[in-house]
Amino acid sequence: MYNKNERILIIGAGGQIGIELTENLSKLYGNENVIAADLKPIPALSQNPFETLDVLNKEALFSIINKYQIKQVYLLAALLSATGEQNPSFAWKLNMEGLFHVLDLAKEKQINKVYWPSSIAVFGPTTPRINTPQHTVMEPSTVYGISKQAGEGWCNWYHKKHGVDVRSLRYPGLIGWKSAPGGGTTDYAVHIFHEALKNKKYECFLSENTALPMMHMEDAIRATIELMHVPSEKVKIRTSYNLSGLSFTPKEMALEIKKHIPEFSITYRPDFRQAIADSWPASINDAEAREHWGWKEHYNLERLCENMLSNLKK
Repeated sequence: MYNKNERILIIGAGGQIGIELTENLSKLYGNENVIAADLKPIPALSQNPFETLDVLNKEALFSIINKYQIKQVYLLAALLSATGEQNPSFAWKLNMEGLFHVLDLAKEKQINKVYWPSSIAVFGPTTPRINTPQHTVMEPSTVYGISKQAGEGWCNWYHKKHGVDVRSLRYPGLIGWKSAPGGGTTDYAVHIFHEALKNKKYECFLSENTALPMMHMEDAIRATIELMHVPSEKVKIRTSYNLSGLSFTPKEMALEIKKHIPEFSITYRPDFRQAIADSWPASINDAEAREHWGWKEHYNLERLCENMLSNLKK
């Protein structure tokens, strides 16, 4: 259910999700129809048209939309959980104003469809931690989580009031090998592979039994594209869909890595990110995503570790 000739703008294309999303959408729509935008050029995406863009500059954003006759926008620019706590006022400004600029464009029918990612950070210490349901208590404890919860409400409001076709997923921690992590609390699950291959040891900033929802980047990208391509009537949740892949602790991941690198060792020195992790779910119930548009993950922990180690070795 997509028009191969539609032009797509990816804002924040140089980030952990952006690079892989741009590559995958380019395979479907062609490089020339997927425009990458970020604060500075992205060498990995040299095949795509590129625009320098600060999403807070509304006029510049409007100009790019008009220049390329963009019909879909993927808004990925954001300050993540750990980074956002260091600079709360800017995190709020970036995460909220950028969203308003894109939703207003859609309200004015300048674009047809918007993708905006949410996160498990919308949940908080009062949320049920095991098998967290789609509809539950949400009292986030980070600026990132507060901004994502507010953003979900605005997406829903723009859909109800103005018919904006905006779609969203609550990403868990994302694990991929193509780009560096972007300052999130789940980043250990990427760093650990680099350190295991390079130094055969890793000091983890979370405690050994901290279970968190995670997902291989390939699954996250596939979920994003699948959600954007289903007919509008199948998208029954316009805040953001729970999305689940797998859930594990640093200790469980270290044991899986040791199967491939027997001499690997891990130590634990929890820092400020531990309190953030403790406020998040340990596992996610995504029954609605599975029922409404047929979501199904591909990667378990074993396959994820094999994939990460074999690709990073190259």
